[in-house]
Amino acid sequence: MLTRRHFIAGSLALFSPPISGTAMASTASQWAAWDAQVTPANYDPATSNPWGLNPRFLPQRVETRRPLVPGDIHVDAVARYLYFIEDDWTAMRYGVAIARGNLYEAGVYTIRRKAKWPRWTPTADMIRRDPDEYAQFADGVPGGPTNPLGARALYLYEGDRDTYLRIHGTPYPRSIGGRASSGCVRMVMAHIIGLYERVSPGATAHLYPAERYVTATG
Repeated sequence: MLTRRHFIAGSLALFSPPISGTAMASTASQWAAWDAQVTPANYDPATSNPWGLNPRFLPQRVETRRPLVPGDIHVDAVARYLYFIEDDWTAMRYGVAIARGNLYEAGVYTIRRKAKWPRWTPTADMIRRDPDEYAQFADGVPGGPTNPLGARALYLYEGDRDTYLRIHGTPYPRSIGGRASSGCVRMVMAHIIGLYERVSPGATAHLYPAERYVTATG
């Protein structure tokens, strides 16, 4: 017969002690400090450019040529743009970098999760392709300004399957406009910090093939 003692013992095996308010406040404080570190002083998304980007990769509002689902994301792999769809036939456009060679995976994905200053762990494929570069990080890298996922990450799924593709910040902003990643879509950290709060889990991310354009002007 299951007794109260059995239940308590079982619950202790399932759950850790409560997270202290001090620990949570410390984490939030650290995130805020990192956000400030990667955001230019007097930041204006449309004009701030300490990274030396081509001006076309700075955030801009554009019109869509047909109604699209508000809250969804569309990635134009040719022009290196990410569009966040608004509810008034407009979209916010950001510059991005996409994956090298055949590592870019076009498709329609669901954003099932998002995270601030996430931990990064290279995939088994990455370690197999380039063990000299990635094997040393097999146990993961804590979040922070030098972490490959940067300030924010949006996690792309197919159904319930994590594709290990992400839309994320990057500590290498000069890669924007190029083909640089191992599969993910990269954004300037200050840009994805602004985008992050507007993206809801369950939104759809359309990653277009390299030979096709998304339907937006600009």
